[in-house]
Amino acid sequence: MIYIGNHLTSSKGFLAMGKMATKLGADTFAFFTRNPRGGSAKEINPEDAKALMEYLEEHKFGKIVAHGSYTMNLCSNKEEVRTFAKNMLKDDLQNRMEFLPGQYYNFHPGSHVGQGIEQGVSYIIEALDEVMFSGMRTTVLLEGMSGKGSEIGKCFEELKMIIDGVKDNHHLGVCLDTCHLWDGGYDIVSGFDQVLETFDSIIGLERLKAIHINDSKNPLGSHKDRHEKIGEGFIGSEAFQAIVTNPRVQNLPFILETPNDDEGYRREIELIRSWQK
Repeated sequence: MIYIGNHLTSSKGFLAMGKMATKLGADTFAFFTRNPRGGSAKEINPEDAKALMEYLEEHKFGKIVAHGSYTMNLCSNKEEVRTFAKNMLKDDLQNRMEFLPGQYYNFHPGSHVGQGIEQGVSYIIEALDEVMFSGMRTTVLLEGMSGKGSEIGKCFEELKMIIDGVKDNHHLGVCLDTCHLWDGGYDIVSGFDQVLETFDSIIGLERLKAIHINDSKNPLGSHKDRHEKIGEGFIGSEAFQAIVTNPRVQNLPFILETPNDDEGYRREIELIRSWQK
């Protein structure tokens, strides 16, 4: 089986997100740890976090996927931006995610802003080495990107560079995004299995922990990253049916990031469930 859900807002609390996910037909979900376009974060209520963990177990949820702020650029060409990003990441991993033990934390690797891939990767490795800690209970996921601008993570080789460079990398994994893959030049329509084979040969499928499932407004290799509703973009329903029923990615959390309201997400979750029958 697969676990399917969407992004929910954490402003009403952890347990409320779990109950909303159930209402939409989901058995996983994603949420932002803080303001996605800023850096502020709501104070954690330990009892609320505990109630969510109990709810997830009771309702047989898969892993849930926290998402770091979009403003977090660990490889910026400005030291103050890198420090700001590193402090956010440290707070998320050391002071926030530990209230939700055993879950996933996903983030965009960042943009090197003209410094070059090697320098950008070195900054990301340095930050992860500093903020990850012995005994941590969160798996950190590097998100594969579409390759717009100077993004790092547009190909599997760049993600591997980061993973291999981190000293204690057994808490590192990857989150793939179908729109990002497609826009980045990976043909998941004609050969999703081949893309998985390539990932396995470069990184290893054991590192693949979650998938963002989004159609794309743009053709293959456009490097633009504009999400579309399932079946309404260039990837199409037939390809998504093959992806979510592929035995090699069963038991992973699939997170919808399509341009939808709650009712739209409910319909998409229902559609994906119908493909599993």
